[in-house]
Amino acid sequence: MKKYNITVNGTAYDVTVEEAGETASASAAAPAPAAAPKPAAKPAPSGAQGGVKVTAPMPGTIVDVKLAPGAKVSNGTVIAILEAMKMENDIVASCDGTLATVNVTKGQSVETGALIATINA
Repeated sequence: MKKYNITVNGTAYDVTVEEAGETASASAAAPAPAAAPKPAAKPAPSGAQGGVKVTAPMPGTIVDVKLAPGAKVSNGTVIAILEAMKMENDIVASCDGTLATVNVTKGQSVETGALIATINA
């Protein structure tokens, strides 16, 4: 058997993979306990400057910024468009509120997790 540590969406898991043809006694080993998932981040109280962060889900280039700070947004409102692997991906608001900051400009390259904007919920 082979053991691997895998991280999915920031949560680490210990995984054991059984190779084909191994005996049943090898598969009787106790499985490694899975890591407990992280609790969801709570948005900051209303009125906090940029309490809710909107981040890039993947590396790419910002091809358009749709809104400016001060704009009213609702859950799912497109803030910017990120091009990655020749596909355009909408970067959307994750809650209702007011756009506090826009931290990117058209043509800017971003990495995974880069701050795109903040929202006052």
